Amino acid sequence: MNQINKDTVKDLICWNDKWAMIIGAPLVSLMIPYVFFGIRFNKTPQYTFPIYFTTLLITLTIWLGNRAIMIWARRRYTEVDQLKKRLIIQSILMLIFTPLSSLFIGFLLEDYCLMRNLGIPDDEVIIFSINSSIFTTIAITSIYEVVFFIQQLKVSLTQKEELKREGLRAELNALKTQVNPHFLFNNLNTLCAIIPENSEKAVTFVEQLSKVYRYILEVKDEKTIPLLEEIQILKAYAFLLNTRFGNNFQLTIDIPTNELQTRIVPFSLQLLVENALKHNIVSKENPLTIQITSEHGQLIVRNNIQKKQQVEKSTGIGLMNIRNRYKLITEKLVQVSETPQYFIVSLPLI
Repeated sequence: MNQINKDTVKDLICWNDKWAMIIGAPLVSLMIPYVFFGIRFNKTPQYTFPIYFTTLLITLTIWLGNRAIMIWARRRYTEVDQLKKRLIIQSILMLIFTPLSSLFIGFLLEDYCLMRNLGIPDDEVIIFSINSSIFTTIAITSIYEVVFFIQQLKVSLTQKEELKREGLRAELNALKTQVNPHFLFNNLNTLCAIIPENSEKAVTFVEQLSKVYRYILEVKDEKTIPLLEEIQILKAYAFLLNTRFGNNFQLTIDIPTNELQTRIVPFSLQLLVENALKHNIVSKENPLTIQITSEHGQLIVRNNIQKKQQVEKSTGIGLMNIRNRYKLITEKLVQVSETPQYFIVSLPLI
């Protein structure tokens, strides 16, 4: 499950419990004296309205109080790995609040005096009151938690499906980009140009082109991959671009070895390079430089800005695709910034 939504009480409760309280509190209050105290309508000790009113007030206080504790705990402990801690702290607070509030209201309204008049000893009244309040709290809290976990499970399953669809869409878009006629035309032209001049380099060119295609097929079912793998394939892709543009395209990668086993979303670096190529001039007078570094758990992709007058029509691949896939995996955001000289994208390392 992902982090719990912290915006509204409805998000934290996960269902509209208004009618549950309106109908449930009176019914529970009606049953408690009958079940736990042995009070009956037709014989001694007899059920009276003051007893019901006192029980209803105690029930509402316990219900609303424990509901507030639950909302606080869910807002305070939002991460999945904090679930156990939340349940423990929440349960402790409820077990303290429930009997104390029950006894306080009972004594305040002289409910126990009413019970004594009905022939129920004080110690039994206290025991029955604590037992009934704790039992009711456990029952009601269990309903809330079951609804909560069912809702969180639905959200988790929905997110997994969205992630799967987004991954497949990214794969399809990447394949479309790589196999579109323009891409093939450029690479075939490059290959034709280097075959007569340098057959050995032509073989290497074909190998790197094959490596890029193979990578796309191999990671089609992966949500994240090691950064090392993405870097290796990016170098193969950069080889194709260097063969085509020469020194007009420059890619530098400076990442510490210990961060190469962190994970990122597949195709993200390749898509960012494509995005830079699509929007910027690449020429001898204006070489395009892309730098990839890491800083504070972020992968920084920076390119100099030299915008084209006419930008190619978008294929749907790019920042929004990367953002959406990261959003479904982690709470860490993809950050985009721009200065007069540079366009910068920060990808979270997972």
